[in-house]
Amino acid sequence: MASETACRPSGKRLCKVQAFRIWDVNQKTFYLRNNQLVAGYLQGPNTNLEEKIDVLPVEPHAVFLGIHGGKLCLSCVKAGDEIRLQLEAVDITDLSKTQEQGKRFTFIRSDSGPTTSFESAACPGWFLCTQLEADRPVSLTNKPGEAVIVTKFYFQQD
Repeated sequence: MASETACRPSGKRLCKVQAFRIWDVNQKTFYLRNNQLVAGYLQGPNTNLEEKIDVLPVEPHAVFLGIHGGKLCLSCVKAGDEIRLQLEAVDITDLSKTQEQGKRFTFIRSDSGPTTSFESAACPGWFLCTQLEADRPVSLTNKPGEAVIVTKFYFQQD
């Protein structure tokens, strides 16, 4: 991924959008099904369905996350009492230019040994997660310790 943009808030350093492979600690990778990001076991010819995660650093531990070359971005959206993960058709390089709007797209990246977790900046305490069951939507949880929820991911630059 060769796209570059000025990072905010400083606007002085250049950051590259970089592609990463992501899979949960149970080896489920991300793929798109019916315009929804899901996590499952891809094998054989289906391995080409794997979505790479496009990452644009915002601050030392804060990032924007996208797919499809940064044209679809992950966001945390509040709808009434419900908090959910959503894919929005926004260019990842445009997000750093609008700080207020950008907060729902911002995730705090925390590395712990070989694994990484992602907490929503707009909804503190809510983490990117997968289910134990395969082929279920990637979502957000505020109960990262639950046995049926996976919030730890392997995150490797592509």
